[in-house]
Amino acid sequence: MPTWEEFMIPTLRVLNDGIVRTRRELCLLVAQDVHLTDDQMKEALSSGQFLYENRIGWGLSFLTNVGALVRPSRGNYTITDAGRQLLERFPLGVREQEIKALGDDPSSPIRAYVATTSRSAQPAASPPAPTSMTPTEQVQGGVARIHDEVASELLTRLQGKDPGFFEDAVVQLLLAMGYGGTTGSGSVTQLSNDGGIDGVIDQDVLGLSRVYVQAKRYAEGNVVQRPDVQAFVGALSGKADRGVFITTSRFTDGARGYAERVPTRIILIDGKRLADLMIRYGVGVQVRETYNIVEIDEDFFA
Repeated sequence: MPTWEEFMIPTLRVLNDGIVRTRRELCLLVAQDVHLTDDQMKEALSSGQFLYENRIGWGLSFLTNVGALVRPSRGNYTITDAGRQLLERFPLGVREQEIKALGDDPSSPIRAYVATTSRSAQPAASPPAPTSMTPTEQVQGGVARIHDEVASELLTRLQGKDPGFFEDAVVQLLLAMGYGGTTGSGSVTQLSNDGGIDGVIDQDVLGLSRVYVQAKRYAEGNVVQRPDVQAFVGALSGKADRGVFITTSRFTDGARGYAERVPTRIILIDGKRLADLMIRYGVGVQVRETYNIVEIDEDFFA
């Protein structure tokens, strides 16, 4: 059975004709391309998902993350010019690290890989061999990797929605985090004439304590500058002494420095932290599988 990395070039090869295909259709065509046997196509995980579909799915997520594929609609994929260049450069196969290296090259059409968890944000190092890791460590590492992929897709989906959807999403997140209080509420302001404030969270039922929200749905390369944060602070003048500024991209050092010095309490949440919080509080995601890790019950044998 090919690894998920070994499925990437066949996936690009199948999509090289420019046709938009569903994930299910694509998996079958890739299986045919690599000549999987009937027995290989019947191999399944404990969850019931076919192993080859799971591995192709990992490749689809990674290739979409780096810009080699795009999703024109839910569950559909097509190749990009960057994907065709990748196929031309590595016709016989490519490794994850080779693609990531291209993403670090400003002249390459491949985007830098977006990892969101703190573990993945560390400098890349040679991963320990599976035999040197305990089973628990392997499970935790696998969950972290899945969260990375989901977090990347979360940001891509949010950036593809209209501003109103994003503003509503961040209000839902803050409420899920408990900022609305047990009887509080949250709402999105009118899209026009909102005075630089996109959402309001009432900490109590009477609205005596409020948190104001600014939400910027920016692409990765479009960073939030200091003037943006200054404008938000200005919009809070006379209304509140605290606010939350959330973006799908990131903040410049100048913006962060200003937020730390200004008397108004401003919390900045960039795209990486936003995706991590959405996963942690179950906003925009759902639990697909649950695994139970068991140990001996010492009380039973006492």
